[in-house]
Amino acid sequence: MADELIGIINNLGIPTEAFLVIVILAFLAIGAVIVIVASRPVLDIYPYLQPNARVRARKGRLFNEKQLSEIIEADNIEEVTNYLRGFKDYADYVDKYPIEKALDVQLAESYNLISRIAPNSVKDTFSLLAKKVDISNIKSLIAAKEMGLSREETLNFLIPVGNHYETFEQLADVKTVSDVINGLDGTEYATLLEDALPAYNESKMVLPLESALDKYFLESILSKSAVATDNNSRLLHEFIGTQVDVANLKLIIRAKNDNLSFDEAGSFLIKSGYQIREWKMKDLLESDSVSDIVGRLEGTDYHEVLSESLPEYNEKNSLEVLEKALDDLVYQTAKSLSIQNTLGVGPIISYLTKKENETKNLKLILRAKRDVNFSISEIQEMLV
Repeated sequence: MADELIGIINNLGIPTEAFLVIVILAFLAIGAVIVIVASRPVLDIYPYLQPNARVRARKGRLFNEKQLSEIIEADNIEEVTNYLRGFKDYADYVDKYPIEKALDVQLAESYNLISRIAPNSVKDTFSLLAKKVDISNIKSLIAAKEMGLSREETLNFLIPVGNHYETFEQLADVKTVSDVINGLDGTEYATLLEDALPAYNESKMVLPLESALDKYFLESILSKSAVATDNNSRLLHEFIGTQVDVANLKLIIRAKNDNLSFDEAGSFLIKSGYQIREWKMKDLLESDSVSDIVGRLEGTDYHEVLSESLPEYNEKNSLEVLEKALDDLVYQTAKSLSIQNTLGVGPIISYLTKKENETKNLKLILRAKRDVNFSISEIQEMLV
């Protein structure tokens, strides 16, 4: 066999030494491919090792059901505040700020942390998500000036976090909503608010300005997350896309409840959508009723959860029932993605979702404590 192989090599005119070199190089190339393929999963996981360790530590400090029940059973806001003082994540904040502002600051700094430690393939998306605090502060400035609040009253509403906070702090002195928008010149928010200003002046409502901010924020993160470079960024895009669809569906359901047409409500929608594209949004807004909207969502991830909530919606005639079902879907999507991707972006998505829910629940409890008519069971039903 060896003699026959040598004869073939000689007939081809290839020196035996050269042939051996070719064979060795071929084996090395095959070995390199095998190493690259085998190591790819490790290379995908490695950037997430340290961020996920930090995230899991913070996730372990989120309130469990027993702790949340203890907070619900507090007699008043002062007891809730004292309870939060016993936990590392809240202690410094509740002593420095009014209680609800303390929750907002702590959540904003959680987002900032993730934007700093996230791996490069998803860092830009999480950096955009951290701009939620900018959107919240601008909305607070607009609302404060709409109500004619003083500088001190306005500052109480602002969250002292983010790259633009010094600008927002200076704008606490201005008198009108137009002054706020003019003062944002040079920021990424100026043009979109200037474009929405005529609608505000005509309607005398802040809705066009707030909707312009929400739309810009959601469109930005949807577009940024769509640039998927690996499985982690694709899963993150799915999570962001679900949030965009949910925001659109909430607006569509409210618009239909208020008998608004596509022409009237369409400017507030993120028309690129995710599962629900512009043509589908128009179709939904042309529905005869909220129940008809749910029916026309068949074939999407949103049909089942809304269908299950329709009887309660019809009984209570409350849009909050459907909105809560959509919020629960976002939570379940985050949970599912976390299970699918335990060594990648999944734990980060899960942590931020649970952190937001914890903040929402604490705020709901605080508001309920201001009204002595709310029972413990009623508070539990309101929680997300």
